[in-house]
Amino acid sequence: MPKRIDIISDTHGWLSDALLEALEGADLIIHAGDITSEMDWEHLKTIAPIRAVLGNNDYYRDYGRDVGRILRFTYEGLRFVVSHYRSDLLLDEADVGVCGHTHRAQVLEEHGCLVVNPGSPTFPRGARGATMARMYVADGRVLSTEILDLE
Repeated sequence: MPKRIDIISDTHGWLSDALLEALEGADLIIHAGDITSEMDWEHLKTIAPIRAVLGNNDYYRDYGRDVGRILRFTYEGLRFVVSHYRSDLLLDEADVGVCGHTHRAQVLEEHGCLVVNPGSPTFPRGARGATMARMYVADGRVLSTEILDLE
C-alpha cells in the first residue's frame, strides 16, 4: 500500500486553512524548516507523524531534541536527507533530498537523488503562489512527486 508524504517548508508561524486541509490524510509530514511556532509544531503533530529540521528563523525555538539542522532517516525503504539549505544536503547519501529556504517550489533529479523544495504555503516568492509538495512511496520507490498549488 503506497504511503503519502506531504512536504512543507517556510510556514513562518502561520498554517493556512488550505494547507491544513491539504495535509489531512498524510502518512508522514516533512517540514524543511522555518516553522517559527511551537504551537504550529504541536498542531502539525496531531495531523500525522512529522520529521523536521530547523530553519534560519527557528534559532530560538524548541521543537524537541529530534529537530536539528540536518536530518537523515529511512522511510518505506527510502533514504531521506532533510535540511533547510540545499547546500547542506548530502545527496550521495540519500534517495530523496528535501530542502526549503528559497520559498520557490522545485522538483529535480540530481546525482541520482530526487531533490524536492516544496516552496512556501505562507510567503511564496515568484509568480506561482502558495505551494507544498506531495510524494507517494512504496517498496523502496518513489511512485510520484508533485507540487500542489494551495490557492
